[in-house]
Amino acid sequence: MAASVADPDAGFCRWFVEPALRSFGRNRVQAVLVEYLRSGTDAERAGTLRAWYWAGVPLDMHRTPTHEPDGTRAPAPSTSQDMGETWLEASMRAFADTTDAWVRYRVLLTLPGSRKSCPPRLHALFERTLDLARTDPDEENRRWAHAADRAEP
Repeated sequence: MAASVADPDAGFCRWFVEPALRSFGRNRVQAVLVEYLRSGTDAERAGTLRAWYWAGVPLDMHRTPTHEPDGTRAPAPSTSQDMGETWLEASMRAFADTTDAWVRYRVLLTLPGSRKSCPPRLHALFERTLDLARTDPDEENRRWAHAADRAEP
Protein backbone atom coordinates (compact mmCIF):
# COMPACT_ATOMS: atom_id res chain seq x y z
CA MET A 1 0.00 0.00 0.00
CA ALA A 2 2.95 2.31 0.55
CA ALA A 3 3.72 2.09 -3.18
CA SER A 4 0.15 2.99 -4.14
CA VAL A 5 0.18 5.98 -1.79
CA ALA A 6 3.57 7.13 -3.06
CA ASP A 7 2.68 6.85 -6.76
CA PRO A 8 1.86 10.31 -8.15
CA ASP A 9 -0.14 8.92 -11.08
CA ALA A 10 -3.79 8.42 -10.15
CA GLY A 11 -4.25 5.80 -12.86
CA PHE A 12 -1.05 3.90 -12.28
CA CYS A 13 -1.52 3.45 -8.53
CA ARG A 14 -4.29 1.02 -9.49
CA TRP A 15 -1.60 -1.55 -10.28
CA PHE A 16 -0.57 -1.53 -6.64
CA VAL A 17 -4.08 -1.45 -5.18
CA GLU A 18 -5.64 -4.31 -7.16
CA PRO A 19 -3.14 -7.00 -6.09
CA ALA A 20 -3.54 -5.89 -2.48
CA LEU A 21 -7.32 -6.18 -2.81
CA ARG A 22 -6.99 -9.70 -4.17
CA SER A 23 -4.51 -10.74 -1.50
CA PHE A 24 -5.88 -9.04 1.59
CA GLY A 25 -9.48 -8.06 0.86
CA ARG A 26 -11.15 -4.70 0.49
CA ASN A 27 -11.68 -3.90 4.17
CA ARG A 28 -8.06 -4.52 5.08
CA VAL A 29 -6.77 -2.42 2.18
CA GLN A 30 -9.17 0.39 2.98
CA ALA A 31 -8.24 0.26 6.68
CA VAL A 32 -4.60 0.87 5.74
CA LEU A 33 -5.62 3.79 3.51
CA VAL A 34 -7.67 5.28 6.35
CA GLU A 35 -4.57 5.15 8.56
CA TYR A 36 -2.55 6.99 5.91
CA LEU A 37 -5.30 9.61 5.74
CA ARG A 38 -5.34 9.98 9.51
CA SER A 39 -1.63 10.15 10.21
CA GLY A 40 0.19 10.65 6.91
CA THR A 41 1.95 13.67 5.55
CA ASP A 42 0.10 15.86 3.05
CA ALA A 43 1.88 14.01 0.22
CA GLU A 44 0.73 10.67 1.66
CA ARG A 45 -2.79 11.98 2.13
CA ALA A 46 -2.85 13.06 -1.50
CA GLY A 47 -1.71 9.58 -2.54
CA THR A 48 -4.29 8.01 -0.28
CA LEU A 49 -7.06 10.00 -1.94
CA ARG A 50 -5.87 8.75 -5.34
CA ALA A 51 -5.65 5.14 -4.13
CA TRP A 52 -9.02 5.20 -2.34
CA TYR A 53 -10.82 5.39 -5.65
CA TRP A 54 -9.23 2.14 -6.83
CA ALA A 55 -9.85 0.48 -3.47
CA GLY A 56 -13.58 0.86 -4.09
CA VAL A 57 -13.75 -0.19 -7.73
CA PRO A 58 -15.07 -3.74 -8.27
CA LEU A 59 -12.43 -6.17 -9.41
CA ASP A 60 -12.92 -7.86 -12.77
CA MET A 61 -14.85 -11.01 -11.96
CA HIS A 62 -12.98 -13.00 -14.61
CA ARG A 63 -9.55 -12.19 -13.16
CA THR A 64 -10.10 -12.60 -9.45
CA PRO A 65 -11.13 -15.28 -6.96
CA THR A 66 -13.29 -12.72 -5.14
CA HIS A 67 -16.32 -13.89 -7.11
CA GLU A 68 -18.26 -17.08 -6.74
CA PRO A 69 -18.43 -19.50 -9.71
CA ASP A 70 -21.88 -18.16 -10.62
CA GLY A 71 -20.42 -14.63 -10.98
CA THR A 72 -21.83 -13.16 -7.77
CA ARG A 73 -19.49 -11.26 -5.49
CA ALA A 74 -18.04 -13.11 -2.57
CA PRO A 75 -19.05 -11.39 0.68
CA ALA A 76 -15.55 -10.69 2.00
CA PRO A 77 -14.26 -8.08 -0.46
CA SER A 78 -17.12 -5.62 -0.29
CA THR A 79 -16.73 -2.48 1.80
CA SER A 80 -18.49 -2.59 5.13
CA GLN A 81 -20.74 0.25 6.20
CA ASP A 82 -18.37 0.85 9.12
CA MET A 83 -15.39 1.28 6.77
CA GLY A 84 -17.30 3.82 4.70
CA GLU A 85 -18.16 5.80 7.80
CA THR A 86 -14.60 5.51 9.07
CA TRP A 87 -13.36 6.93 5.76
CA LEU A 88 -15.84 9.83 5.94
CA GLU A 89 -14.80 10.67 9.48
CA ALA A 90 -11.07 10.48 8.66
CA SER A 91 -11.63 12.58 5.54
CA MET A 92 -13.38 15.36 7.39
CA ARG A 93 -10.73 15.37 10.10
CA ALA A 94 -7.98 15.47 7.46
CA PHE A 95 -9.72 18.44 5.83
CA ALA A 96 -9.54 20.31 9.14
CA ASP A 97 -5.95 19.25 9.84
CA THR A 98 -4.30 20.24 6.57
CA THR A 99 -3.69 23.51 4.77
CA ASP A 100 -2.79 21.81 1.49
CA ALA A 101 -5.31 23.15 -1.04
CA TRP A 102 -5.18 20.06 -3.29
CA VAL A 103 -5.74 17.64 -0.40
CA ARG A 104 -8.59 19.76 0.96
CA TYR A 105 -10.26 19.95 -2.45
CA ARG A 106 -9.91 16.20 -3.10
CA VAL A 107 -11.29 15.39 0.36
CA LEU A 108 -14.39 17.43 -0.36
CA LEU A 109 -14.95 15.48 -3.57
CA THR A 110 -15.16 12.24 -1.56
CA LEU A 111 -17.77 13.62 0.86
CA PRO A 112 -21.54 13.49 0.51
CA GLY A 113 -23.04 16.71 -0.75
CA SER A 114 -25.35 17.25 2.20
CA ARG A 115 -25.57 16.63 5.92
CA LYS A 116 -28.57 14.35 5.54
CA SER A 117 -26.45 12.05 3.34
CA CYS A 118 -23.99 11.57 6.21
CA PRO A 119 -24.50 9.05 8.98
CA PRO A 120 -26.15 10.79 11.96
CA ARG A 121 -23.10 10.37 14.19
CA LEU A 122 -21.08 12.45 11.69
CA HIS A 123 -23.53 15.34 11.29
CA ALA A 124 -21.63 17.67 13.63
CA LEU A 125 -18.32 16.87 11.93
CA PHE A 126 -19.91 17.48 8.53
CA GLU A 127 -21.16 20.88 9.74
CA ARG A 128 -17.65 21.74 10.97
CA THR A 129 -16.22 20.76 7.58
CA LEU A 130 -18.86 22.80 5.83
CA ASP A 131 -18.05 25.84 8.01
CA LEU A 132 -14.35 25.49 7.17
CA ALA A 133 -15.08 25.11 3.46
CA ARG A 134 -17.28 28.23 3.44
CA THR A 135 -14.28 30.35 4.46
CA ASP A 136 -11.57 28.37 2.66
CA PRO A 137 -9.07 30.45 0.66
CA ASP A 138 -9.63 28.15 -2.33
CA GLU A 139 -12.56 29.15 -4.51
CA GLU A 140 -13.37 25.53 -5.48
CA ASN A 141 -13.73 24.56 -1.84
CA ARG A 142 -16.04 27.52 -1.20
CA ARG A 143 -18.04 26.46 -4.27
CA TRP A 144 -18.45 22.97 -2.78
CA ALA A 145 -19.74 24.53 0.44
CA HIS A 146 -22.18 26.67 -1.49
CA ALA A 147 -23.49 23.60 -3.33
CA ALA A 148 -23.85 21.71 -0.03
CA ASP A 149 -25.75 24.67 1.45
CA ARG A 150 -28.15 24.61 -1.51
CA ALA A 151 -28.71 20.85 -1.06
CA GLU A 152 -30.11 21.38 2.44
CA PRO A 153 -33.87 22.05 2.64
